[in-house]
Order: sequence, then structure tokens, then C-alpha cells
Amino acid sequence: MPDPQNAPTRTGRFAARDLAQIAVFAALIAALGLPGAITVGFSGVPITLQTLGVILTGAVLGARKGVAAVAVFIALTLIGLPLLSGGRTGLAALASPTAGYLIGWIPATLLIGWLTARILPKYPLVLGLLVNALGGIVVIYLFGTAGLLVRTDLGLWKAVSTNFAFIPGDLAKVVIATVVAKGVHRAYPGLIPTR
Repeated sequence: MPDPQNAPTRTGRFAARDLAQIAVFAALIAALGLPGAITVGFSGVPITLQTLGVILTGAVLGARKGVAAVAVFIALTLIGLPLLSGGRTGLAALASPTAGYLIGWIPATLLIGWLTARILPKYPLVLGLLVNALGGIVVIYLFGTAGLLVRTDLGLWKAVSTNFAFIPGDLAKVVIATVVAKGVHRAYPGLIPTR
């Protein structure tokens, strides 16, 4: 018979520990926006560290808690908190050419978290790099490119080529997130339920 004093405290679908992790990672994404943003090219899309937070969130928390953390962060920006890089709100971002990138954070986190659960408990570095690049670069770029096509008068090739300037930095973010996630999963096995 389970001991009620040692049972996890649950609020809705998440245990209290899960809620704390969700809050910490939402705060991490916000903190990574503090250094600001550098806009490159003609599209108005900024370079920001917040995508590192998104990749880390999926790779460390998994799909369910990771998506919840990103959703909490986006919800806070949509109610007017200037947590996006450069002090922007979610409404301002959704009205700009960068809307697709912001929207892409949720499916990117979902995919990274889901695939990470499948490579645990070992978390091989090469597979971790592939998983994080697939979600953190490919998925976000797909949504971002779609947003550029909707919000600007760029043609398909111009919208796609806008992403090229971001690839080196995003590859560095993928490497950092993968190394950190491997260390976290080695130190705290079972953080993401495996199937």
C-alpha cells in the first residue's frame, strides 16, 4: 500500500515537482531574452538566445512538461509581459514577420521532447544532436519561413534563404543544449518518462 506522505503532490495533471520544473524553464526562456537581439538581413528576424532555451526545455523536460513550459512563457508574453528578446510582447511578435518562429517553438519542443524520450536512458550525443537539430532548427525554420511568406512580400527562395544567416549560431545552440541535456539526464535519470 502506498505511503500517502511520500506520494507526489498533484495539481491537475502535473505533480508539484513538475510544476516547479515548468516554471523554472519558462523563466529560463525569459532570462535568455535579456541579452536582447541582433537583427540581421532584410527580413527583420532577430538572432536571440531564447531558441536555446526552447531546445533545452524539450531536451531536458520532455514533450509534456516542455510544451507546458513554452506555453506558459508564450502566454505570459501574450498578456503583455515584454519577455521576448528586445523587450517585445507576444502580440507584437505575432504581428511581425517573426510570428512563425514564435509559433514554431511549441511543435519544436514537442518533437524534441518526444524523440528525446525514445533515446533515453543512454542519450547518445549523436542522436541528441540530431533530435535537437531536427526540432530546434528544421521545425522552427519551417514555421518561421511560413510566417515570412504570410507576413511579407518575400518569395519562397528569399524567405528560405533568410534562415541561412542563423544556421551557425543555431548549430552552436544545438551543441550546447545537447551537452547540457546529456549531463542532466546522467545526473537525474527518469526526468523524462521513457516508453
